[in-house]
Amino acid sequence: MLRRRIRLLGPLALAFILAFTACTNDETGSTQEARSLLDTVKARGTLNCGVNNEVPGFGIVDPQGAYSGFDVEFCKVVAAAVLGDATKVTYKALAAEQRFTSLQSREIDVLIRNTTWTATRDGGEGAGFVTTTFYDGQGMMVRANSRFNDIEDMAGATICVLRGTTTELNLETQFSTRNIDYRPLSFTSIDEIRPAFTAGRCQGWTADKSALSGLRAAWPAAEGGPGGLRILDETLSKEPLGPVVRDGDTEWFDAVRWAVIATILAEELEITQANVDSLRSSSTSAEVRRLLGVPIAPPAPAATASPTSTPTAAPFDAGLGLPDGWAYQIIKQVGNYEEIYNRTVGPSTPLGLARGVNDLWTAGGLLYAPPYR
Repeated sequence: MLRRRIRLLGPLALAFILAFTACTNDETGSTQEARSLLDTVKARGTLNCGVNNEVPGFGIVDPQGAYSGFDVEFCKVVAAAVLGDATKVTYKALAAEQRFTSLQSREIDVLIRNTTWTATRDGGEGAGFVTTTFYDGQGMMVRANSRFNDIEDMAGATICVLRGTTTELNLETQFSTRNIDYRPLSFTSIDEIRPAFTAGRCQGWTADKSALSGLRAAWPAAEGGPGGLRILDETLSKEPLGPVVRDGDTEWFDAVRWAVIATILAEELEITQANVDSLRSSSTSAEVRRLLGVPIAPPAPAATASPTSTPTAAPFDAGLGLPDGWAYQIIKQVGNYEEIYNRTVGPSTPLGLARGVNDLWTAGGLLYAPPYR
């Protein structure tokens, strides 16, 4: 019947239908391509980044509204790569229960808020975990003068925990597996847990060890200061933390992933904020020049260069859709991984965290950057 109707329309009408269909398909394809969040963020001119605002060292906001911390630095890394300006970030503070809802509702472009990569979240939250930026583990914090030296001592204790986190599930698993009786006391924010813990409503506070270290470092002197608290040695879980994006946008996923990788690769290549300009103009290393967005062949010496000579090769382009010199902008404006780590959570900060597993693979850690080539 359909073929008969088309025949009745005649050649001109048929040609119009075919042309319209082709045009529609082309427009649809273009629209789909333009829907990549990478294009959207570029056009908007700012990155919407979901962060924490309660964990010193990782995500905290001061009375003036300025955000700082390890995770906040990686928001800047993405902005520097995509927009060429690390300051072009709009931060959105999120409670643990809001993280994936905000991501899926497109309130944020990327979630960088001490979020653990798990199979359930990867498969059931429509989320894509990009690259681990911090390898962590769950711990337990108690008062320094308490009788608790390990988890086995905590039978009958009340434990404060953040609701809607892997921490809550790990707590239940660990204590039930060991047949240790306990009472969980869950809250939606750290600001709710803090007074409960101070008032003695719970004898233990469980969270990622990095978060506990930050909270302990900032503990008020009136309440005993950092010395009034202990973090037990035992690690209860694996907690790989890193940026998260929505599933289904490969171009955006790749852009965020390689922005993070660039900080690790820069540390491997010993490129820092202090020497990046010098290396960009004079390094003879193909790896360095490739990452910094300059032709792989270094410029000829002044004595032999021809006044009319032109570069023999263009800068390397990996096809990531990022602007020219994107990795240079990251390193120049934010720094390499070591610089980010040291100024936010490293040994000279109040948290005093040694690199450990968060060191480069060449130093016994887990950080390993794929080749940029």
